[in-house]
Amino acid sequence: MNTRHQLLQNKSNLLSGKLATELKTITLMTGIYCQTHHQDLNCTGCQSLISHAEKKLDRCVYGQDKPACKDCPIHCYKPIYREQTKVIMKYAGPKMLFKHPILTIIHLMKGRKKFPNKIPVGLSNQQKRKNIK
Repeated sequence: MNTRHQLLQNKSNLLSGKLATELKTITLMTGIYCQTHHQDLNCTGCQSLISHAEKKLDRCVYGQDKPACKDCPIHCYKPIYREQTKVIMKYAGPKMLFKHPILTIIHLMKGRKKFPNKIPVGLSNQQKRKNIK
């Protein structure tokens, strides 16, 4: 089995829609970076980043309409993961354009989206699940 696909299979079913697409993007970017720098796509550092990203996407107060994290006023990622993500995106971003052009274009367009002036309430996946119960 392709090792990039192994990374994708490790994600849970918490996310759907645009958030799932965002998790897929960060997972693929991490795979590109990890394959070159670690030679082991199941390294614990990269796996923990993907798990952290999934948790933060699930809890994002902007929900399905969230803009790009880099300009977010909240900065919910832990500093170590934020720095790791910057390094990964700087390396893998240009390569994504050739390997996954549609995801790259979606990601770039999301970066142009503006944050609302007021932080929304109850839009996170986690909050929606709580409201269903």
